[in-house]
Amino acid sequence: MTEENDNARHHDKMAKKKAARDKIMAGKTIERGLLIVHTGKGKGKSTAAFGMVFRAIGHGMKVGVIQFVKGAWGTGERSILEKFPDLVTIKAMGEGFTWETQDKQRDIAAARRALEAARAMLVDPNFRMVILDEVNIALRYGYLSLEDVLAAVAARPAPTHAVLTGRGAPEGLIEAADLVTEMTLVKHPFRSGVKAQKGVEF
Repeated sequence: MTEENDNARHHDKMAKKKAARDKIMAGKTIERGLLIVHTGKGKGKSTAAFGMVFRAIGHGMKVGVIQFVKGAWGTGERSILEKFPDLVTIKAMGEGFTWETQDKQRDIAAARRALEAARAMLVDPNFRMVILDEVNIALRYGYLSLEDVLAAVAARPAPTHAVLTGRGAPEGLIEAADLVTEMTLVKHPFRSGVKAQKGVEF
């Protein structure tokens, strides 16, 4: 086959693919806020959510972030987002992982305060996206009820996106979501004795 024939064949193949894609895209006309879940044992759930935050503020959209686990310690994403106070409101309301506090009632109280803050953001029409970072951990430990979390996200205005992160998302949340991504753990340096590092984990 000559190069000219190969190029012509490629052109015809791509033209057919474009026509098929155009036909599919013509039927995709709905625009509304999505319920998005990032879960799984692999790394990158919160990182992916913060990537969406950066994308949203790049379009001038106002975003709210509630962190259900991360508390006093600093993170790179928080340092950057705090430089955009007109577009981003970020609240770190956790007190660390439950094995750090070792106080179940304190953890439950912190989770409930975080949900109240998230609920206020979700119903505020000025926010176009609200991140409930690591809320799935609070659900997994029973600090929050699935019904309360689903009610909070259901109360948001139609254009508002809600992004919920954390491993072990309950089946009911997965069923309610529009988009679910599961991060799969294949390999992690922690298993080889490498600690969490700036710019990678936080």
